[in-house]
Amino acid sequence: MNMSQTDQKRAAAEAAVEYVEVGDVIGVGTGSTADFFIEFLAGIRGKLDGAVASSDASAAQLRKLGIPLLDLNQVGTLPLYVDGTDEATRNRHLIKGGGGALTREKIVAEASEKFVCIADQGKLVDRLGTFPLPIEVLEMARSMVARKLARMGGQPILRDGFVTDNGHPILDIRGMDIMNPLELERQMNQIPGVVTVGLFALRPADLLLIGTESGVDII
Repeated sequence: MNMSQTDQKRAAAEAAVEYVEVGDVIGVGTGSTADFFIEFLAGIRGKLDGAVASSDASAAQLRKLGIPLLDLNQVGTLPLYVDGTDEATRNRHLIKGGGGALTREKIVAEASEKFVCIADQGKLVDRLGTFPLPIEVLEMARSMVARKLARMGGQPILRDGFVTDNGHPILDIRGMDIMNPLELERQMNQIPGVVTVGLFALRPADLLLIGTESGVDII
């Protein structure tokens, strides 16, 4: 059974549904693999008390399915957050933010007891950094942050014509050889004007569900 990339994403998303319990309010991520997970939620929506969305796009999809949308401030800690990734290692460290929703994704991940990350086999890497690292920044700090990131060895490129749901630009950092994701995330978090770094290492995924050609691997 040779599964295409789309099939692998769908299989990982379907496997994540097993982690949803009756009465849960869950966090729901953003992107093509998370979209499959949202589709599968339609079949179990009676189980859910509601969801917290990590983007306006995911919120619109959940609304269409009739799943109640809740404000994280009103909910407190979430039992489960399910989202995709742009890159992942076997340490469950991630690069996220290719779709631009990294800030809300990181907030929902931080507020969740269990973060289940779903992906196709192609997202699993030995070392992070081939995928450009997204960093959401305040507009007035854009150039200053870019200069600091260049001194750290990266090549910052402004994501053209794009602002996040929070109204901020994104710098995509190419050429970063990410030997120590934890330390790099800490360093970048200290730069004034950085809203969110697309490294998820300080709060990694608790489980990776990787769709492969022969099924779903759990890491």
